[in-house]
Amino acid sequence: MDNQDKKSQAKKWFLKGLRDGIPIAAGYFAVSFALGITARNAGLTWYQAALASLLCNASAGEYAGFEVIASSGSYITMALITAIISARYMLMSITLSQKLAPETNTTQRLFVGFWVTDEIFGASSTVPGKLNPHYNYGLAVCSLSFWALGTSLGVVVGNILPALAVTALGVLLYGMFLAIIMPEGRKNKKVGLLIIISMALSFALSRLPNVSALGEGTRIIILTLLIAGTAAFVFPISDAKKEDGSFEA
Repeated sequence: MDNQDKKSQAKKWFLKGLRDGIPIAAGYFAVSFALGITARNAGLTWYQAALASLLCNASAGEYAGFEVIASSGSYITMALITAIISARYMLMSITLSQKLAPETNTTQRLFVGFWVTDEIFGASSTVPGKLNPHYNYGLAVCSLSFWALGTSLGVVVGNILPALAVTALGVLLYGMFLAIIMPEGRKNKKVGLLIIISMALSFALSRLPNVSALGEGTRIIILTLLIAGTAAFVFPISDAKKEDGSFEA
């Protein structure tokens, strides 16, 4: 295949990625709008929030980062908490790297890894045969543009609306997290138990002497390591289930 054919194929895959990214973009816009309210409450301007969304393509990690900013936490705390919360994207990137064509260069692979989100990973994984990186680029450009746009608009609207309305809109993000964890919690009793334990421990740590004095970001790091480590030890996933992609313990 000559260079002209390669460019033509790259364009076709990119345009297909743009089209397939439209439903993802619609969902991202609604969620990131609520995230923008959180950014506004942390004191960020609309362009700072948009830049944060472009550089941190993870709702939970970005939310945690905004919470650290709001609580005047340290850069180290922010780096640790976002790294822990977003660790799964490293595994997704490794998986997609195995699906890329052998001739895909290092720069292209880095862009694919940088733009990985749960939804982009899911869409890219369904591509039959080898994955053309330009399809991933199309998905990312379409969906993440609206992610950043929604975040910036959330800040702008948050600066206009009354305080009570801003508080009400801020609850939307918690609703998004519940929508993510509750279906899995209902399907898997062990996951449901861990969700309840997480909520109880989070409340306890916010009230216990000495521990409650720690920053919110530090408490989240402690809880994440404690609960995730204990769950991995108590409810290990068998090798057979790892191979078939099952997440049930």
